[in-house]
Amino acid sequence: MTRAAELARRVADTLFNREGTGPAWGIEIESADVGYSRVSMRVRDDMLNGHRMAHGGIIFSLADTAFAYACNSRNTSTVAQSANIVFLSPGKEGEQLTAEAKEKSLVGRTGVYEVTVRGEDGRTVAEFQGVSRAIGGDVV
Repeated sequence: MTRAAELARRVADTLFNREGTGPAWGIEIESADVGYSRVSMRVRDDMLNGHRMAHGGIIFSLADTAFAYACNSRNTSTVAQSANIVFLSPGKEGEQLTAEAKEKSLVGRTGVYEVTVRGEDGRTVAEFQGVSRAIGGDVV
């Protein structure tokens, strides 16, 4: 593992340990690197909407978490400037969802990231695009 990858993982772990949502929802960091992260979460009963499928807010939050770890990976404090999501397939109770974030562009203080959320069977559950803005300062 490179020093940059080690730092990216340390940043992701630090952000995770500072937040309440990731631990409460059982989010797991599977991988973190420069401009990249992969996180997962098992859909529980309390995460379902009235149609008994994963609530869109939960899916968005999983994608947003992957986005956060990817855009902060260089140890510069960075926040979301905007984000949107397209839901393509329902998440199911008991299913492990995985969100994979990839940096597409970074110019100055602004970055563009694509996050794909997949179900256990590999189908695409959602596509998320986030635009980040570096606000300065170190994460760790």
